Amino acid sequence: MNIAVIFIAALIPLIVGFIWYHPKVFGTTWMKAAGLSEEDGKNANMALIFGLTYVFSVMLAVIFQTLVIHQSHIQSLFFLQPIHDPASEAGALYKNIMDQYGNSYRTLKHGAFHGTIAGVFIALPLVAINALFERKGFKYIAVNSGYWILSFALMGAAVCAFL
Repeated sequence: MNIAVIFIAALIPLIVGFIWYHPKVFGTTWMKAAGLSEEDGKNANMALIFGLTYVFSVMLAVIFQTLVIHQSHIQSLFFLQPIHDPASEAGALYKNIMDQYGNSYRTLKHGAFHGTIAGVFIALPLVAINALFERKGFKYIAVNSGYWILSFALMGAAVCAFL
């Protein structure tokens, strides 16, 4: 695993957020839908918010390997098998599979596809469920889900193509 890709991909939600939640994009709509004011932002501990956001984004980038890279599932088929020993039957089979298919579907486009699917089927329901219980409206769900779908698409693309 290229750990640098994980740390770079973890920057994506921060970068997308700076643009997405800018007042000239969706920031004003989001603040109204969330019931927040500019004063609330001025009183927030932004270092803590951005720091924890990055930590949580690293966690997301790590799990994206299993969401967007098919080859990571091949290793799970050989759980507790000596796949790094080419003299073993499991090692020879694993090497053969990886020689033939090790780079299949390792593209930006494929990663973005899986990231988008993860955004729609994981992030959107999580955001929507919380929003329903918090009595937030459609705009709140749309703005926050859209942010996560885009962030997941970009993270998936980066992880799939460069990890």
